[in-house]
Amino acid sequence: MTQTQKILVTGATGTVGRQVVAELLARGHAVRALTRDAAKAVLPDGVEVVEGDLTDPGSLAPALEGITGLHLITFGGAAFTPLETGPRILELARSAGVRRITVLHGGGPTPLEDAVRGDDAVSWTVLMPVEFMANALEWADGIRSAGEVREPFVERLSAMVHEGDIGAVAAVTLTEEGHAGQEYVITGPEVLTVGDKVKAVAAAAGREIALVELTEEQAVAQWRAAYLPEDVIGFLLEAYGNTPEVGRTVSGTVEKITGRPARTFARWADEHADVFRKRA
Repeated sequence: MTQTQKILVTGATGTVGRQVVAELLARGHAVRALTRDAAKAVLPDGVEVVEGDLTDPGSLAPALEGITGLHLITFGGAAFTPLETGPRILELARSAGVRRITVLHGGGPTPLEDAVRGDDAVSWTVLMPVEFMANALEWADGIRSAGEVREPFVERLSAMVHEGDIGAVAAVTLTEEGHAGQEYVITGPEVLTVGDKVKAVAAAAGREIALVELTEEQAVAQWRAAYLPEDVIGFLLEAYGNTPEVGRTVSGTVEKITGRPARTFARWADEHADVFRKRA
């Protein structure tokens, strides 16, 4: 039986952080969640919520007391600026006796991840998920209002991952031996086109959904209308138009680390079907 440990989860109210919290609780571990505003944090019963800010490492010292594992994100503050405070955070973690650290990869090199990778005093693991299944929630408004999904590069391939499986891999690596110095690419169990995903959502929601393919120019106009920053638009054009091999190749990491198969997109769609149905 796994011994109970106490884990500090940063970014605990985010898409992945919530899943890390849920998986740790399900495995019987104590969870402390770090947030900038405890009054606004809605987390499961049994989670100890504490206030702190990764941009202000001094605020983390009380939160690290009694902690055995630490889950880190690489961005902080309301503007999601890459954190420059990694060395001080690691110093505090070592002083507190933290044994294991996971870092959620931010899509490219970041100062905090670099600092963690360079630290030999703690057992660290970098989690590198590909496209989140939760990204499909961006289609909800268009599906509810017009019964359509408007996307460019509809034949692009993705091994997208259920956010719950990212949380599961994090929970294992934070509480068990054998993952030190590893970077885990986390994917779903299958490779899908945009059309495949739309069909799965349509089946789950019990309605017809049209797929409208946009040109690059139309896609850029749509993203600008949604007030996406130009650097994000550039990233999307590259990621969608020239998806790297790692993003369209099943890794098998989820089953290897957790002992169970990765969850399918069809399952994710069933779990979120109500989001895509017309409002009464």
